[in-house]
Amino acid sequence: MGAAEETIEVNVPVRTAYNQWTQFESFPQFMSGVEEVRQLDDKHLHWKVKVAGVSREYDAEITEQTPDKVIAWQAVGDTDNAGTVRFEALDNVTTRVSASIGYQTEGATEKVGDALNVPERQLKSDLAKFKEFIESRGDETGAWREEIH
Repeated sequence: MGAAEETIEVNVPVRTAYNQWTQFESFPQFMSGVEEVRQLDDKHLHWKVKVAGVSREYDAEITEQTPDKVIAWQAVGDTDNAGTVRFEALDNVTTRVSASIGYQTEGATEKVGDALNVPERQLKSDLAKFKEFIESRGDETGAWREEIH
């Protein structure tokens, strides 16, 4: 199983960064490999992604969600991926966002991409795009403040 981890500081309050991250359907605006995310209900999402030229669709279940702290998910079905995004207020206007993703590589293309650190570079790029997205807006596009455990 492969893994990618990255951290970035964004110049918005933790509540703003977290709230935006709960707006899963906005992910294609700042995640280059994500073509579509549909929120099926409070805990379930349907993803269409294209990473290293390979298209996939899968469902995921949110396994943990605590406002301003953490969002974690696990793919359901045949796809093996999971992740966690943590939010830490550094001060009233700066937030550290730390993302960790685990995934199963399939086929030669994905294995070569993994060996060339494509997932890590894509995660770093996507977090930089998130930073640009949320800082340029200054506020979130929406929020979901419930908890899932």
